[in-house]
Amino acid sequence: MLVKTKAIVLSALRYQEKSLIVKCFTESNGLKSYYVRDAFSSKKSSQKTVYFRPLTILEIEASHKNKGTLEYFKEIRLAYPYFTISTDITKTTIALFISEILHHCIKEEEKNQSLYSFLETALLWLDSHDEAANFHLILLLEITKFLGFYPDTSNNEHSFFEMTEGIFVPYASISCLAPEDTNLLRRLMPLKFDNAVKAFHVSERQQLLKILLDYYAFHLDGFKRPKSLDVLKEVFS
Repeated sequence: MLVKTKAIVLSALRYQEKSLIVKCFTESNGLKSYYVRDAFSSKKSSQKTVYFRPLTILEIEASHKNKGTLEYFKEIRLAYPYFTISTDITKTTIALFISEILHHCIKEEEKNQSLYSFLETALLWLDSHDEAANFHLILLLEITKFLGFYPDTSNNEHSFFEMTEGIFVPYASISCLAPEDTNLLRRLMPLKFDNAVKAFHVSERQQLLKILLDYYAFHLDGFKRPKSLDVLKEVFS
């Protein structure tokens, strides 16, 4: 089946000497993996490796057999050429980190229009705004809405956040955050990209990142911490 859709690049793995296996989150079909033959060939080609940088937004025409095997691009071009994500070291690092998170979180080959639209809008915001220090924290928390484990805010006045159930509780248990960490999470929850410029100090951002990654690990089987985590911490230290 020939499909035309937008797609966000999650990863690109070199295969043999000249080829790539590219994993994308597509607007039309959810997660898809594509085989790109001769991606590193010296010949001129529309399938240039620059298209497959983390979180690049593409417009593709592809052959989808939908048999659980690798698919193939027919045509490909940039949907929205980035102006700053590909050149700003902070934003490039954020993109690499988020792409690793999504690579480990999105498993289904099925359409998820709301998640795709959210991610595309968020990436275009990142590309067009200078203040990005809290972007990854807000994004990580917002993604849990689409994955099904966003914190229950009905009792968020309680002193402890219980990680396994995702609820605020009045008494501590072994899986609860400490009151100071619970308060950090509570402060993060109402923030949007546009109003988070000076919301946290460096140490608070580092702790929030740990809290969020721990929360993901509680709720996603086999969740792996991104290899780019140390680089991200260094960039924001």
